[in-house]
Amino acid sequence: MTLSDQELPRSARLHPARYLLYPFRPLGRAVIRRRIKVRIVYGEKLPKKGPVIIACNHIGVVDGPLLAIFAPRPVHALTKQEMFKGFMKRFLLSSGQIPLDRFNPDPLAVKRCLRVLRSGNVVGIFPEGSRGGGEFDRFHTGAAYLAMVTGAPIVPVVQFGTREPGAHSSSLPAKGEVIDMVFGDPFHIPRTVWPRRKRDVAARSVELRRHMIAHLDHAKALTGRSLPGPLPGKETDPDPATGITDVEAS
Repeated sequence: MTLSDQELPRSARLHPARYLLYPFRPLGRAVIRRRIKVRIVYGEKLPKKGPVIIACNHIGVVDGPLLAIFAPRPVHALTKQEMFKGFMKRFLLSSGQIPLDRFNPDPLAVKRCLRVLRSGNVVGIFPEGSRGGGEFDRFHTGAAYLAMVTGAPIVPVVQFGTREPGAHSSSLPAKGEVIDMVFGDPFHIPRTVWPRRKRDVAARSVELRRHMIAHLDHAKALTGRSLPGPLPGKETDPDPATGITDVEAS
């Protein structure tokens, strides 16, 4: 099914997210590699051209920055709006990141993502929403929705090593730690004309979740790595109680 630009939600009037810091990515990689080692596994599975949605697990505070700096293509990642304060606001906007209100409907964030995809660029999403165990126990529906609107492929990514077992939500990787960023086979959802019903988005999200879990299992076997488990004690990263859960996806 092919949709014309006129049939897509109106986002063309938005100022495009600009990755002003793109020329500094090599410098950023060099600085980071003085502390930790980052290995890109199967990075060639990320299409070299055209709109792409990256869906990544979320276990530590550095997941987003590492994805933005080390992915083969610049990534405009949805980032919780609480991060856009002081110096970080200017830095995140300059690196093309998109602020997201996680607790209320945020049509502007959706339109900004669509603007990025319609421009042939890459949007990054953490379907789990908040940092945690990285096993996709809870799975939000934004990635599937954007794919249904645009037809952009979704590339799964799993990161290992960004948080140690028992470490807190905001902990940084230890010096000398090895980070594996494993890219998987693209998942395709056909473009869907409006209305995109809630149950249809949920059904596609269930399919995507299964694909992500299969990729996670493959990445574990490929690297011999494991995830750090849940956050310690009662520590939680606030997140709305929405999305597809284990029970709903079974």
